[in-house]
Amino acid sequence: MATITTEVATTARWDDVQHALTGGGDGASCQCIWPMLRNKDWNETSTPQRTEMLREEIAAGPAPGIIAYSDGEAAGWIRIGPRPRQARLAYTRAIAAATSEPFDDESVWAVTCFVVRREHRGAGLNRELLAAAVDFARDSGARIIEGYPVDTRGAKQHSNELFHGTLSTFLASGFSEHGQLKPGRPLVTLELDA
Repeated sequence: MATITTEVATTARWDDVQHALTGGGDGASCQCIWPMLRNKDWNETSTPQRTEMLREEIAAGPAPGIIAYSDGEAAGWIRIGPRPRQARLAYTRAIAAATSEPFDDESVWAVTCFVVRREHRGAGLNRELLAAAVDFARDSGARIIEGYPVDTRGAKQHSNELFHGTLSTFLASGFSEHGQLKPGRPLVTLELDA
């Protein structure tokens, strides 16, 4: 069984971030910038621009995500950070309707993206990533974490649609359903101890 470890994304780990993001699915082209931009702005960017945006975001800090390693190889990624810094969320009507938290509250954090390289899927990396993200958020002063996962108990989902994470992963990590974005897409929250 592989040894799974996690580390926050830093400029020193840039190559690992890229390795984690480019192992299948949309991570290579998205560069996990999708949550950061409104649709209009997203549609006006290219993959090289998104790559540079992520590099600059990591360099500016705080870390916008965490890398999972499987036996030392970068194998997965999760985006976690203050919700106000993830611009798309405030402009997503379903999220705005489901949340009771103000969008300018920096103590509200959000998990918006999971990426696991194809060869490492099914090994529990999402659980490890989410656990590390919760610890990171708590240590950084977050009061509450929101997630917007896919409920996989219904119809079969394409793996590219699971970048939001699965409901079962969030529930197993102590999150609870707080609202519904649309059928099959709950809003989940975890209140952190002060």
